[in-house]
Amino acid sequence: MDTSKSGTDSDPTADNGTPEPVRANGRGWRRWAMDTRPLRRPAFRRLWSSTIVTAVGSQLTAVAVPKQIYDITGSSAWVGYASLAGLLPLVLFALWGGAIADSMDRRKLLLITNTGMAVTSVLFWIQAATGLGSVLVLMVLLALQQAFFGLNSPARQASIARLVPKDELPAANALGSTVMQTGLVAGPLLAGALIPVIGLAELYLIDAVALCVTVWAVVRLPALPPLTAAASRRAGWREVAAGFRYISLHKVLLLSFLADIIAMVFGMPRALFPQLAAQTYAPYGEGLALGLLFAAIPIGAVLGGLASGTFSRMRRHGLMVIVAVAAWGAAITGFGLSSSLWVAVAFLAAAGVADMVSMVFRGAILLSAATDDMRGRMQGVFTVVVAGGPRLADVLHGTAGSAFGARTAVVGGGLLVMAATLVLATATPALRRYTI
Repeated sequence: MDTSKSGTDSDPTADNGTPEPVRANGRGWRRWAMDTRPLRRPAFRRLWSSTIVTAVGSQLTAVAVPKQIYDITGSSAWVGYASLAGLLPLVLFALWGGAIADSMDRRKLLLITNTGMAVTSVLFWIQAATGLGSVLVLMVLLALQQAFFGLNSPARQASIARLVPKDELPAANALGSTVMQTGLVAGPLLAGALIPVIGLAELYLIDAVALCVTVWAVVRLPALPPLTAAASRRAGWREVAAGFRYISLHKVLLLSFLADIIAMVFGMPRALFPQLAAQTYAPYGEGLALGLLFAAIPIGAVLGGLASGTFSRMRRHGLMVIVAVAAWGAAITGFGLSSSLWVAVAFLAAAGVADMVSMVFRGAILLSAATDDMRGRMQGVFTVVVAGGPRLADVLHGTAGSAFGARTAVVGGGLLVMAATLVLATATPALRRYTI
């Protein structure tokens, strides 16, 4: 292999294409601070560095699209319809993209999809700069963007296991998740500050430039073809179905998905934040309360990522998932019982820490328990679960909040998470016993 292109010339590599472990030598505070061992791998470092730029850039577009739709229509309903317009292509192309990622060079797929997302951002910029003012065009572009993202995400995540050794997978996931959560906090704040100064069109352009940085980083990755000739196959819906059969035959994978569904569907109360801000926390200022409620979970996740050295070296990945999901449920219950805004924010931040731990180890389980020829499809299903779970939670919590009250719905959801997690841990020892 041409080392000038691979970027892995200093990586000791095993026969299966995965770098050999490097012994951790952290001492003192370094043992609990963020575990940065994967950044010693040049290829992973390039992939991760590109994420820093795009994590913020993508959030600029995520704010700009609903803002522009609302400006055109004056209707929040149209903003909701646009969200649904992006969900279906995300689900379909994430599943199909996982099959494609298992059948071709993942680096090539990343190049194609990142270029597609960059072009889509340029088209967003053009329609805004020209004052087209068409909601239909915006929804079509949003659907196209989400389709490219659905194709991109499984390949990106599945590639990590080829760039770092198995014992560094939790640390690699923590690094990636911390950057993404930071983007969820910084991106909307930056968008809010920039819109009055430069306008919506330029937000799309900034995102396009950020995606060009990602394309450059992917160009410098090593080739990531299927490891076996048998894996080079057509990527149709039969292969997608084979991925679901694979999950059903590997209990630990199925249980890791189920744990996330329990946490997100029963315990994600974001649909109730506006009601809580207007009623329970109104004395603090509705705007302030709403902003803090939405920001608290990502902030907690970032703090958890910055302290990932405290847990990233744990070998009992399944048990860590169970503990983290139960802790999420407990924190959400505490949030629902809180009448003080600041106590509520503290509980949500604690939930964010638990969510980070859960993400880290669920991601590690997917990458370590699945064979390389199935990792793309597993990541495709993971993308669908992550995208779909909170949306189902919005419906469930919104309905329950209207029927029983917001705080009752939140507390009930948190208790359900803890109860369901206890049942899962008791009835299915495969997950709690899973160790690398």
